[in-house]
Amino acid sequence: MDKHSFRQEVEQTLHDNILRFWRERMADPARGGYFGRMTGEGAVEPDAPRGAVLCARILWAFAAAYRATGREEYRAEAERARDYLLDRFYDAQFGGVYWSLAADGSPLDTKKQIYALGFAVYGLSELARATGDRRALEYARQLFHTIEEHSFDRLRNGYFEAFTRDWQELDDMRLSAKDANERKTMNTHLHILEPYTNLYRVWRDERLRERIRNLIEVFAERIYDPATHHLGLFFDEEWRRRDAGFSYGHDIEASWLLLEAALEIGDESLTARLMPVVRRIAEAAAEGVRPDGSMVYECHADGRVDEERHWWVQAEQVVGQLWLWRYHGDEQAYERAAACWRYIRREMVDAEGGEWWWGVLPDGTKDRANDKAGFWKCPYHNTRMCLEAMALLR
Repeated sequence: MDKHSFRQEVEQTLHDNILRFWRERMADPARGGYFGRMTGEGAVEPDAPRGAVLCARILWAFAAAYRATGREEYRAEAERARDYLLDRFYDAQFGGVYWSLAADGSPLDTKKQIYALGFAVYGLSELARATGDRRALEYARQLFHTIEEHSFDRLRNGYFEAFTRDWQELDDMRLSAKDANERKTMNTHLHILEPYTNLYRVWRDERLRERIRNLIEVFAERIYDPATHHLGLFFDEEWRRRDAGFSYGHDIEASWLLLEAALEIGDESLTARLMPVVRRIAEAAAEGVRPDGSMVYECHADGRVDEERHWWVQAEQVVGQLWLWRYHGDEQAYERAAACWRYIRREMVDAEGGEWWWGVLPDGTKDRANDKAGFWKCPYHNTRMCLEAMALLR
């Protein structure tokens, strides 16, 4: 597949399949913001709860698309998402963002999940980057300080998962029902690194730069397993690993996000040390690649492999391979990215209903039991895949 065709196809998918779906089918004209859920069968649920992660990811997607394409309709959607995030999700009394709202915009689950604060920083900083929005930048900086004040472990390093509304201990810190109830996780650390890197693009603060460098070191020294080259998933507060499984999707995603962060802060020595590490992480993730170019989800602690092809894992496989091609000089990685894109185009993209399916089940059928849009099904991984491919293939 030639690079011109590859780029054209992902750009058309971005505009006509992903972002058109969110503009036309998920925006709530009556109550503002976006509907909380569409089922896998395509039915919108107007009264479904609304998640902070979904709102922040919608904000990021439209802001990033506006920055890349200059389409004014994307700026309008980004500002719509910004207003809903700041007016409804932001906790003016205690800081941070609520985990979820009722459909009428009233607080529902008021816990402070650091993962959600990270995505709020990601979306707001992207809007500031795309438009110079000073309000968005100020709130992004406030949220950075909030994370550092309440979540950073000054004794053992790293970041704690979650708190009550007023920043007290929380018994159940899980991000989702399938996660282990541990105080530190790879996933949250990855999605603190990612927004901090983006915030640094628009706010060259030395403390922020030091925090990014520290997060990279945490990954290299605590989360990365030099025996398997996979990333550990769950840890206690003293960084003792609490699982034996790994996630192919998060491995390939981390392989490029870690390098992106090191390049952004301009630390040449750190980047040189990191290059072989992220290459090994990407190579370990390749254990999950199948002959059709797709990547399966994860390997459980007992060795069972989850053979489902989730939408976000395919998106990260394309980006990770394009980064291997561009930054590591791996020519075969381009072919792996193109193979995964062909799989996405054939199996993941819903050409009739818009957006992508949640996934493809091991028997080859589409996963209609899970959401088409919702708490976790957002225009983030696939929008980013399109934008990264558009940039890297230019």
